[in-house]
Amino acid sequence: MKCNFFALLAAVCLVSLTPGCYTTVEGHKKAGMPLRKDRIESRYERKPAEVFAAAKVVLAQMGTLTGENTIASTLEAKVDNNTVWVKVAEVEPGISQVWVQARRSSLAGNVDLASEVDKRIALELQAR
Repeated sequence: MKCNFFALLAAVCLVSLTPGCYTTVEGHKKAGMPLRKDRIESRYERKPAEVFAAAKVVLAQMGTLTGENTIASTLEAKVDNNTVWVKVAEVEPGISQVWVQARRSSLAGNVDLASEVDKRIALELQAR
């Protein structure tokens, strides 16, 4: 009886501590903790090209821009051992939606960094 209980307890602990997969804003699947909040969504009354340019400036200021996909309107950057993705899409004419996702090198989500990047994008758009 005790062996079964400890075996079940060990199995539950192993499953809860094992990383799974999460989806990036680009649509790729990566290994990591899937149940952590790592994404912020915002809408701006600007054209997607303006928001994309502002996001590119912000990511270049905060870290190193490592990827840019102009067709899918996504950016990828490294900021303080974190990976940050930004996706821009037009939801209505003149209104853009931005998804900012940040992940630590330990595969956990970093919603604080995602919100900081989102805030800086808003400030960059206001300055233009």
